Amino acid sequence: MIDVAAAVIENREGRILIARRKPDTFLGGYWEFPGGKIEPGESAAACAARELREEMDVHIEAGDILAETVHDYGEKVVRLIAVRAILLGGRIRLHDHDEIRWVTPAEMDDYLFAPADEAIVERLKEIKEGD
Repeated sequence: MIDVAAAVIENREGRILIARRKPDTFLGGYWEFPGGKIEPGESAAACAARELREEMDVHIEAGDILAETVHDYGEKVVRLIAVRAILLGGRIRLHDHDEIRWVTPAEMDDYLFAPADEAIVERLKEIKEGD
């Protein structure tokens, strides 16, 4: 099993950052919450912060766990841990993605998310409905 952290970054308008994986990568073309593989001894929050620096050249503050899901992709099983995060600084530059969008949870139905990320989408919709 591969442990992966994803940052759920919400802006002041209540929109959340999603990113589309480059076509030539695993799950290319799918949308996701940006993040990456958790290194040994690393927390999900620390991983999300590191990965966003590496993948997008931005600094975030990652906090509590929003959702956790396990998905079997056949060739690998991924445990995805989504953490709430805020954007602190930097200008987004894409390295592992070819596009980003700031969307509301309701708008997420218009995007094809990676299977593991779909559970996070559902959790965000539940939270929004509870507001």
